[in-house]
Amino acid sequence: MDILIVEDEPLAVQKLVKLLNQTDPTCRVLGATDGIESTVDWLKSHALPDLILMDIELSDGQSFEIFNLISIDCPVVFTTSYDESAVKSFQTNRFEYLLKPIKKDELEQVLTRYKQDRSPKITSADIDELVDDLRKQNRQPEFRSQFLARKQQRLVSVDAADVAFFYAKEGVTYLYSRDKNRYVVEYTLDALEEFLEPTRFFRINDQFIVELRAVSRIHSYLNGQFKINLESGGIVQDIVVSPDRTREFKEWIGR
Repeated sequence: MDILIVEDEPLAVQKLVKLLNQTDPTCRVLGATDGIESTVDWLKSHALPDLILMDIELSDGQSFEIFNLISIDCPVVFTTSYDESAVKSFQTNRFEYLLKPIKKDELEQVLTRYKQDRSPKITSADIDELVDDLRKQNRQPEFRSQFLARKQQRLVSVDAADVAFFYAKEGVTYLYSRDKNRYVVEYTLDALEEFLEPTRFFRINDQFIVELRAVSRIHSYLNGQFKINLESGGIVQDIVVSPDRTREFKEWIGR
């Protein structure tokens, strides 16, 4: 089975490829795209795969928009972190989905179904119905996309997509950007947890909230804990995940 992965998180792509290999070694990943534009370009320039595993939240918007730009004549399975009440919309509209973190047995069931029977294509009208249903349920939380931060005496707006991690020390919370800048923000880490999208950000201990793409490597540590390499603008720090957050971290990182 030839598969296209549509996912904007490199670690999530690696995990999904590994899971596919473990589940069915005959699966062949033809490519991985990270956004609406790149996915449309890929589909225009390649033969259709047997199956597309498509994340909903992409680097340049929601993947639903893809169906307004190009007709996709192959089965699509959405991968999502939506809560289970919102997932009812997928069931009502008869869309196939996998909840993140993706479990091996659920992936195996999906692959088996699509080997036996190719589902009808998804149209833009189908997607419109799904999106309307999701909006009616009002299940999609709105997370902060910009942060007002201070660098010396200057106030700047920092996009959430540019954040590598937040760090708290001696009553001050710092925002470290992906390009190695450090800012001060007027929020505690407790407050930030309410503003940040949980699929992208995770509080690993009392001092750090990290963004998924800033985690460059993960190491085993004492007593089943993890130590991570946290990268910002080429600078790497070793940070230990708090013991009481280890299980949730494993689920978040998808391991």
